[in-house]
Amino acid sequence: MLTLLIADDHPMFRLALRQAVLGVHAETTVLEAGNLEEALVVLRESSEIDLVLLDLHMPDSHGLVGLSLLRSEFPAVAVMMISANDDPLVIRRSLDHGAAGFLPKRAGIEELGLALDCVLDCREYIPAELRSAVRAADPHSKDRELAGRLASLTPQQLKVLTRVAQGRLNKQIADELNITERTVKAHVSALFEKLNVRNRTQAGVLLRSLTLADPAQQEQN
Repeated sequence: MLTLLIADDHPMFRLALRQAVLGVHAETTVLEAGNLEEALVVLRESSEIDLVLLDLHMPDSHGLVGLSLLRSEFPAVAVMMISANDDPLVIRRSLDHGAAGFLPKRAGIEELGLALDCVLDCREYIPAELRSAVRAADPHSKDRELAGRLASLTPQQLKVLTRVAQGRLNKQIADELNITERTVKAHVSALFEKLNVRNRTQAGVLLRSLTLADPAQQEQN
């Protein structure tokens, strides 16, 4: 039996996607999370999850950062991105950072079923009409290099990195993660070395490069 987690901050979309998933895979156990932190908690508590459908633009996900966190802590769980942003370069970057596929939010039931079957069969899913453009998209070589460096970080180091980028002090990070300041300092030193940055400012700039613009928010502005 398939166990699937939908991680999206819009309750109505989660409900619609749940119904659609059950329409193509009736025996599926569908779990839900309204943000990245909830998704991480659900994954830690549910070892049977096979696939995560992850919204690319959840407020606390910071674009590709959330994907990197999930892939780092749960490498055996496939993650398919779902988004209204079908920019080929965005999709290419998502795949380079470990996504198993990309499903546009406009997709119909038939395409959803095709995407699920494809990813569960350990094959990469890209919508047919976007494949040529995605494969032609060529992100900067530094982006691929960054994906590799992020993959070398431990889950705890990634958590520390996101908080460093947000301007948290070591004591604040220690309190939030329930670890000692000495441990935080050790993580910071290790992640600086792995990411080839010299200070917190550079680490923040590097991480913000993974934050992707949400077209829906741009239209509202």
